[in-house]
Amino acid sequence: MTGQRPKPEPGLHFVATPIGAARDITLRALDILAGADVLAAEDTRTLRHLMDIHGIALGDRPLLAYHDHNAGRVRPRILAALEEGKSVAYASEAGTPLVADPGFQLARTAIEAGHRVLSAPGPSAVLAALTVSGLPTDRFLFAGFPPAAGGQRKAWLADLAEIPATLVLYESPKRVQKLLGDLAVAYGEDRRAVVCRELTKKFEEVTRGTIGELVGALADRAIKGEVVVLVDRAMAKLADPVEVEAALKEALKCHSTRDAASLVAETLGLPRREVYQSALKLAAGN
Repeated sequence: MTGQRPKPEPGLHFVATPIGAARDITLRALDILAGADVLAAEDTRTLRHLMDIHGIALGDRPLLAYHDHNAGRVRPRILAALEEGKSVAYASEAGTPLVADPGFQLARTAIEAGHRVLSAPGPSAVLAALTVSGLPTDRFLFAGFPPAAGGQRKAWLADLAEIPATLVLYESPKRVQKLLGDLAVAYGEDRRAVVCRELTKKFEEVTRGTIGELVGALADRAIKGEVVVLVDRAMAKLADPVEVEAALKEALKCHSTRDAASLVAETLGLPRREVYQSALKLAAGN
């Protein structure tokens, strides 16, 4: 790399790193990695390799390992560097720190201590998967890794079942088939889903279809690599006109039209606007 790089300002810089293709890193991220006073990483070997690829020398700067198993011990060292007015760059193993990766407690502690916390945004498996999924992106929920235990996993999926947003899950390749089977039971085989594997890497693969189709397509395969599973949003519940009318007539006996509509919509899990229109018709007819 040539040219004079700008010196990062004092503070804690969370640096997004590639999830596969090394060239996906941003120029600003490279500037921060080249100029920060202290470097910290979830996996120091991965960060050193990335820096070597892009010609960034570590020099005599400290490189600290910071992950879930040593965070309590290393965090004070990072905070001490910030107290001295130094710039600290932290990178998770791949992708954006804090998104299913370490960094939350570090960020919160630094903020509480009055230090600047900055983001050098970039690669994210969540956004990459959404981009290629073909599922709605106007509203989505990143739910992280499902619990491994069967009972907890089923309860966890049940809590997400009716959320009107595309669900984004991370999963171990060893449990993808089991997750798809649980999704078929919890959400039905007709709900659309996508399995993304090895995004941005040589063997990137995106499999789309209904949950039932994905169960069949991946049943006998040995799944390897990083996996993101996306599930289409819950479909709005279809209203039973007879049930809605009966509920509205009862509610209108002691509520205003607006309040009756809100009560019935909440009780039956229906869009309030549609129920309100039905309530107006009933009120006009009385």
